[in-house]
Amino acid sequence: MNAAREVLDRLGITDVFLCGLAKRLEEIWIPGEPFPVILPRGSEALYLMQRVRDEAHRFAIRHHRAKRGKTVTASALDSLPGIGPSRAKALIRHFGSPARLKEASAEQIALVPGIGEGLARSVYAALHGDDGMLES
Repeated sequence: MNAAREVLDRLGITDVFLCGLAKRLEEIWIPGEPFPVILPRGSEALYLMQRVRDEAHRFAIRHHRAKRGKTVTASALDSLPGIGPSRAKALIRHFGSPARLKEASAEQIALVPGIGEGLARSVYAALHGDDGMLES
């Protein structure tokens, strides 16, 4: 709650009421107040506050998982010229995993539909740090 208050203050937003619901004792904390508001356990107001809190948590968790998932799927392929999302998917689909792609030779990489010899050399070089010359 204090972090949210700091952000709202920094943005100059003063007309938004802010409160926090402590999970363990279900106390409602209001900034600047020394004591929490205690609602009866079975009250509709407390139930509404719990639902709002739980939905906010669910939304935040889903957002962070999606963000983390994108970071995990980012790879050395993303920075290569000529390798966009569809070619990266084709490479991973063909080899099954980034580890198996790294084990492949430039010649094997060139066999993937949509990847020519030049691009295969670039991919190999990016994964191995050398020139990735195709064997004849």
